[in-house]
Amino acid sequence: MTEARTGAHGGMETSYGFRQVADGEKQGLVNDVFHKVAKRYDIMNDVMSAGMHRVWKDAMIASLSPRKEEGYKTLDVAGGTGDIAFRIVEASGRKAHTTVLDINGSMLAVGAERAAKKKLSDNLDFVEANAESLPFENNSFDAYTVAFGIRNVPRIDVALSEAYRVLKRGGRLLVLEFSEVEMPLLDKFYEEWSFKAIPQFGKMITGDAEPYQYLVESIRKFPNQENFATMIRTAGFSRVSYTNYTGGIAALHSGWKL
Repeated sequence: MTEARTGAHGGMETSYGFRQVADGEKQGLVNDVFHKVAKRYDIMNDVMSAGMHRVWKDAMIASLSPRKEEGYKTLDVAGGTGDIAFRIVEASGRKAHTTVLDINGSMLAVGAERAAKKKLSDNLDFVEANAESLPFENNSFDAYTVAFGIRNVPRIDVALSEAYRVLKRGGRLLVLEFSEVEMPLLDKFYEEWSFKAIPQFGKMITGDAEPYQYLVESIRKFPNQENFATMIRTAGFSRVSYTNYTGGIAALHSGWKL
């Protein structure tokens, strides 16, 4: 693919995959994608990561190491179906309280239903809101997490600034996202898999290839590891670092509000 990744100074705001759209148009298009895939979102992640997203998410929670104490509060953004939130609550010995925030009501409905089945509803809130304008007070949360969702936010810099605002001093940001493959040969294989296989699997599973085409294109447009780390620093975070998973297919970014 010849499409260049966006840099540390933005560019995702008007990028709907490889297509350029008008300012303000992207959010509605992305919402449509997730309304379409909400019921099969976990299957979608299995297809896009060959099942590895489960391992990466477990590693993310291990890195977070949620405190096993009452009053520990986390915010999981773009986490509608609850995958990260459930892991946080369980890892804390069901002491943590996690607010799941998503702009997409279809995704939140799936998460709330899953939470009830797991008997985790008392530890969770589900809030429909925009990551660029969080409906919370300053210094509200001990941790802010987002897994495979930040690239779908039009103004990523604004979302990161909002993350900084709502975190307490000493709070931590963790962002898990598909990234730039840094292993020779694996990068070529993954590119072929992404653009030729994933949309076709998506069509087989859901009857519609278009949402999957957007998602693989959005991965290819997202800033690479160093550029995204720069964006996190620009938002005010300290001790910014990242860890590559599976040769850089995914990366876990970390930052602290100190």
